[in-house]
Amino acid sequence: MKVHHLNCATMRPPLVAGGLVAHCLLIETDQGLTLVDTGFGTHEVSDPKATIDPLSRKLLKPALDITETAISQVERRGYTADDVRHILLTHLDMDHAGGLRDFPKATVHVLDTELEAATNPKGTKERARYPKAQREGVTFETHKAEGEDWFGFEAVSAIPGLPEDVLMVPLIGHTRGHTGIAVKGDNGWMLHAGDAYFYRGEIETPPSNIFALKLTVKQTETIREQRLSNVERLKELKAQGEVEVFCAHDPVELARLA
Repeated sequence: MKVHHLNCATMRPPLVAGGLVAHCLLIETDQGLTLVDTGFGTHEVSDPKATIDPLSRKLLKPALDITETAISQVERRGYTADDVRHILLTHLDMDHAGGLRDFPKATVHVLDTELEAATNPKGTKERARYPKAQREGVTFETHKAEGEDWFGFEAVSAIPGLPEDVLMVPLIGHTRGHTGIAVKGDNGWMLHAGDAYFYRGEIETPPSNIFALKLTVKQTETIREQRLSNVERLKELKAQGEVEVFCAHDPVELARLA
């Protein structure tokens, strides 16, 4: 498998030097193309008010550049939207799932608890983070947080129709159905940890953080105890050195891998 690291949304929130990215993966397999997350899509670029709430537009300050959309980057590599057969989502937040409608023939894989949170939101936080329009016409396949052991992480499941070296690694906490995606590329295993953390320093020893991102993580988390537990486990996994761990929004991590 060949893995491409993409930035599918530049964001410039206040007090975050260097801004944020939407670190997505484009995986070339014998079964076609697979995306891990989509960032913002063409619909957000053309009509941001339809799916990005005013507070998120103000705080994230997204660039909304058509050339950063996943579909544009797929097409620049000589493929079409129809070549993307599968999309694996860490979760359904707007900056991870905005591009779903750009790939109408893809099967979108999420944990069952994540789709449940999106379709039956609890409280204002979940209603704001899961705009219904982003899911229109999308074909979902849900998975349960159960399976084999992978580097000490429990509840890992392979995805039918995809190579055995692509796995869903549940990392509940940021959302009810948040998951990491593990991929074994030419240089070994990597783990896209989604929004389990926002800044590389969170899983370093000793840990460090950016104050604005520390606040953002806390404000957007759903199950705090599980998220913090997963951060500790990711810290241990990174220290072992057998898996390349990265999150969805750190531009330094993306630059190192791209």
